[in-house]
Amino acid sequence: MQNILVTGGCGFIGTNFIRYVLAETDFDGRLVNVDKLTYAGNPENLADIVQTYYPQRYAFIQADICDRQAMAGIFANFEIDTVCHFAAESHVDRSIVAPDAFIKTNIEGTFNLLQIARQHLDRLVLFHHISTDEVYGSLGADGYFTETTPYRPNSPYSASKAASDHLVRAYSRTYGLPVTISNCSNNYGPYQFPEKLIPLIILNALEGQSLPVYGQGLNIRDWLYVRDHCRAVWAIMQKGTRGETYNVGGRCEMANLETVRLICDMLDEMVPGSHPGPRRDLITFVKDRPGHDLRYAIDFSKLQKELNWCPAESFETGIQKTIQWYIANREWVDRVRSGEYMSWVEQQYGNG
Repeated sequence: MQNILVTGGCGFIGTNFIRYVLAETDFDGRLVNVDKLTYAGNPENLADIVQTYYPQRYAFIQADICDRQAMAGIFANFEIDTVCHFAAESHVDRSIVAPDAFIKTNIEGTFNLLQIARQHLDRLVLFHHISTDEVYGSLGADGYFTETTPYRPNSPYSASKAASDHLVRAYSRTYGLPVTISNCSNNYGPYQFPEKLIPLIILNALEGQSLPVYGQGLNIRDWLYVRDHCRAVWAIMQKGTRGETYNVGGRCEMANLETVRLICDMLDEMVPGSHPGPRRDLITFVKDRPGHDLRYAIDFSKLQKELNWCPAESFETGIQKTIQWYIANREWVDRVRSGEYMSWVEQQYGNG
């Protein structure tokens, strides 16, 4: 791997992945970051990376993965031999309100990349596709998602990701593309766009605003600290068996209400006095969203056994680091929140 194309590298997970690979691994090649810069793509996330690594080891191009001509030019000009495909529309609530962008980016965009990758099979080392545990649907009180769990997506977002997974797998079997797929649980950590549950709750709690929780807050998620996810993706890219899927989980199952309460309690300890009374008093239950999956839980034993990966962070240690980052980076938060999404979040209660 000498020239890695990272799609969606200005988004939350892509940003953290680029930072991890360039600063914490022995990779000595070049990362080419392609991002359309939609509402959740922020090039400021990587400003210091540009200063340190451009142009020998890092390049950024603003482009749409659905633009066949632009992507073909990038593959040719940078002699791309590896793809790490993060780029996706990823917010469930947005997919319910406006699914069109999810179909175009997540399905058509992935198809476009696969078609171009086919044309460079002579040098293609790997096409790694990032996906989600939401493709498996909803679990009951027991059991875990494994790599062989049937797909049962319940939202336009998860359906579009399921379709892209199937395309990647089909291109491996039909055309011989060297691929790997990873399906991860809910990520959290630095640089996450503030419409998602954890940053939304942190920021609202700091400001004494309402903390919206869907339904009764009983929906359970398996939380994965973003750096642990980046470590897993890199391990799969380096040592994973081509053609295989790997589930990535955090071993941190929590009900949404429990998650919100823990954040409130931590903030009460870390930033006392900024709000009268316990922040738990700010919790407000709102109408549940349509098709809200009850429980996600990942069995990552395959990744653990084959690639010796385990999450390094517990939820308590990861959430403390996350809270500290948002407190220390309020200017970043303010600039991000000044965009068009804020009124939408307030209307849609974008949590989860």
